[in-house]
Amino acid sequence: MTQTNEKNHKRGTVATEAGPERALLVGVDWRRRVGSALSAEDSLAELDALARSAGAAVIDRQMQTRDRADSAYLIGPGKVDEIAGLVAGYEIDVVIFDHELTPTQLRNLEKKFDVRVLDRTQLILDIFASRARTSEGKLQVELAQLQYALPRLSGKGTSLSGQGGGIGTRGPGETKLETDRRRIRARLAQLERSIEAVRGIRETQRRQRQSVPLQTVALVGYTNAGKSTLFNRLTGAGVVADARMFATLDPTVRMVTLPSKKKILLSDTVGFIRNLPTTLVKAFRATLEEVTEAALLVHVVDGAGEDADGAMAHVELVLNEIGANETPRLVVWNKSDAPGYGMIPEGAVGISAAAGAGLSELLTRLDAALPGQALVRMQLRIAASDGAAMHRVHEETRILSKRAVDEYYEMEVEMTDAAARGLAQYRHLRCDTV
Repeated sequence: MTQTNEKNHKRGTVATEAGPERALLVGVDWRRRVGSALSAEDSLAELDALARSAGAAVIDRQMQTRDRADSAYLIGPGKVDEIAGLVAGYEIDVVIFDHELTPTQLRNLEKKFDVRVLDRTQLILDIFASRARTSEGKLQVELAQLQYALPRLSGKGTSLSGQGGGIGTRGPGETKLETDRRRIRARLAQLERSIEAVRGIRETQRRQRQSVPLQTVALVGYTNAGKSTLFNRLTGAGVVADARMFATLDPTVRMVTLPSKKKILLSDTVGFIRNLPTTLVKAFRATLEEVTEAALLVHVVDGAGEDADGAMAHVELVLNEIGANETPRLVVWNKSDAPGYGMIPEGAVGISAAAGAGLSELLTRLDAALPGQALVRMQLRIAASDGAAMHRVHEETRILSKRAVDEYYEMEVEMTDAAARGLAQYRHLRCDTV
């Protein structure tokens, strides 16, 4: 076993004292790598983080370099035998592959190892299932799980379930496998109807929000980049934020007031990851719509991550795929207080969402970056007794100066053009575009 594997073995052994499942991870380094720039070692390290987020204790990590996938096992038969020995020796509970397995490969590997075998997609689906909190999120996860499971049903348990008497009913009847497939298809149809209904409700809510002159800003980024921590800092919301991957799945929208007194709607969304299962991308269409409908995307990057540039590039790729390629961006280089924090790219804002550093600059940059919200400066004259108007001024404008003159307040304020139209009746001297 390599030095790296020995190190992982020791770390995993300590972790199992509390009783989590003991996992062995398997990756393949393809000599002709296509697509993601992430190296096989980095991808396996990411799988390690995913497995630990799911509650597993990672005992060992194995890697094999190959030209092409073995049709029976993905990896070579010799490597299969080697891993089978490790599974028995380390008392492994589950073997997790960093690649999608075919139904045949899955069955063959389970027979060889005599323990549960998962692939990367199944692991991510499991994490999503444990994180979903809203009814919509749970429906989306179940849909993705069943879509993935349907072609992978094995022929285990082929006891006859449809035998009966009478003409036309005799014979083998319907096998358990056929029954399972029929039930899954029926449940899939039911889930798709339910999700479409939820989507209709979400669309109604979105139209209601759009009827109010408030723009939506969506936080996007790689999973565990710190989006939810930033969201909580800016809104005071109680969205779950921790070091686990995919800690937040369900979209959350809150109002935020910017320094200019513009009000915006800030949306927290699910984190992206390389090789995110296609079934999940489709299932979480409603969540991704919050991104495509936003006026501005705040791309949160883990500035202390080992592959910050690669993660950023992958998020941009996904955003282009879902039709958000022309939406304006503001890049936020997060975790400035963490070791290994890299150089901030030109045009980005450096912050620490956890420590609250750099947030004032971020809010100012949000003010400037939002399109279609010209700022105007206006002189107002409002009766001191007009409490409603004064409340509106404090809510919707930034007061630059204020003085009492007789029974009135004369103020110079800065606000959005939309707010200026609402307060036009109180205009005293001038209204200038800032």
